[in-house]
Amino acid sequence: MTQHTRIEHIGKPRVLIIGGGFGGIELAKSLRGADVQVVLVDRENFHTFQPLLYQVATAGVEADSIIHPFRKIFNDQENFYFRLADVQQIDTEKRMVETSIGLIEYDYLVLATGATSNFFGDKEMEAKAISMKSLEDALTLRNTILQNFEKALQVADEEQINSLMDYVIVGGGPTGVELAGALSELRKHVFPKDYKELDFCEMDIHLVQSGPVLLKGMSEEASREALKFLEDFGVKVWLNRRVKSYDGYTVYLDSGETMISRTVIWAAGVSGAPVSGIKPESILKGNRLLVDVHNRVAGYDDIFAIGDIAAMVTEANPQGHPMLAQPAMQQGRLLGENICHMLAGKPMKAFDYNDRGAMATIGRNRAVADLKLFKKEIKTQGFTAWLIWMFIHLISVVGFRNKLVVTMNWLWSYFTYDTGNRFIVGNKQENIPVEETISHKAVV
Repeated sequence: MTQHTRIEHIGKPRVLIIGGGFGGIELAKSLRGADVQVVLVDRENFHTFQPLLYQVATAGVEADSIIHPFRKIFNDQENFYFRLADVQQIDTEKRMVETSIGLIEYDYLVLATGATSNFFGDKEMEAKAISMKSLEDALTLRNTILQNFEKALQVADEEQINSLMDYVIVGGGPTGVELAGALSELRKHVFPKDYKELDFCEMDIHLVQSGPVLLKGMSEEASREALKFLEDFGVKVWLNRRVKSYDGYTVYLDSGETMISRTVIWAAGVSGAPVSGIKPESILKGNRLLVDVHNRVAGYDDIFAIGDIAAMVTEANPQGHPMLAQPAMQQGRLLGENICHMLAGKPMKAFDYNDRGAMATIGRNRAVADLKLFKKEIKTQGFTAWLIWMFIHLISVVGFRNKLVVTMNWLWSYFTYDTGNRFIVGNKQENIPVEETISHKAVV
C-alpha cells in the first residue's frame, strides 16, 4: 500500500503546486505570508530559466547559471515546503496526488506542469531528434555538437563528414531562430579555431518552417527582418516545408527534397503535460486543460491550472493564451490573490492578460522585438532590439549570482568572439552512437 509522504500538517489549508516553472514559482511567491501551507512538487530540485536553454546548448552560458534551487528561492518563506518527486496520478475524490515518494493530500491543487515537445505522433522523430525543453536536452545538444566534430576528424568520406557537420532545425519560432543564429556565429568565430582540420565552409545550418513566415505571431516586420538576418548569417531557411520523416541520417521533406544530417533539433511544436486522473472532457486538443477566467479547471472546484498547461478559452483568445512565460507568471500571481480571496469569502478576480509583446535574438547585434508599453506598440529590429532582449532576459534570470555569471559570459563572448563552455560531459556513447554508416578509417 502506498504510504503518505512525510509533510507536516500545520493546521492550514494546503495548496499543492505541481511544477516549478514560471507560473508555479510566481504562485508560491504570491502566497508568502498567506494563511496557507504551500507545497511545491517537481521532478527537479531547481527552477530552469528556459529562454536561455539554447545558449547552454551552444556553449554561450554555463548550465548552472540558468538554474536556481527551489529551496534557495524560498528559504525565507515560512509556509513553503518542497518535495522532489515525479507525479504519477491524481485521485480527485480523495484529494490526493500519487507521487514517486508517496501520497500527498491537498485542499487546493494547482497544475503548473508546463509543456513538452509535440512530435505529432512521429515516434521515430521523437526517438532520434533532440528537443529543447529541459537542461538535460540542452546539455545533450551541446555534447552532440562537439562530439560530431570530434568524430568528423576521424572519417575520410566526404558525405559522412558532412552528415556530422550539418544541422537541421525544425521549427521557425523563437527557439529555432535563436538556435540557428547561435550556431551560425559558432561556425564563423569559434569552431574554425577549435577544429582547424575541418572546412567549415561545408557546415550547413538548415531551418525548416512549415509556414510562409518565421516567428509566427510576431509582426510582419519582425518576421521579415529575422529571415534577412539569418540569410545574412548563411543559414539556409526552408519556408512552406514540413519534415516528413527522419531515419537518423536522412531528413525527408514533404516537397520531396532531402538533406543529410546526424543532428535534427526539434523546435516545431509543444503539447501540454497533463497529469493522469483529470476528466477527459477537461482536456482539449494539444493536451491543454480547459480553465475558466479564474484558472479553475473545468469540472472541478478545487483544481486549478496555470501557464502552458492551461487553456483559458475566451472570445478574445479562442486558442487560449500563448504558451509563454508572461501569461504563466501573471496567472500565477493572480491565482495567489484569488486563493486568498476564496479563503476570506471574497469574490475572485478574472484574469486579464497584459500582453507585453515578444522578442527573439538572431545573433550578435541582431534581434527583433514587438513591445507593448503604456498601450503603445513599439517595433524595433537590429541593435536596439538586441540590447532590449539582453536587458529583459538578464533581469529575469533568477538569483544575483546567475545574473552576474550570465553578464560575464555575454561580455566575454562579445569582446573576444569566443564561448568558454565547450565541454563534453556525461555519457559520450549515449549521445552519439557509432553507426555502421560512418567510415572508421582514421585520417592520419
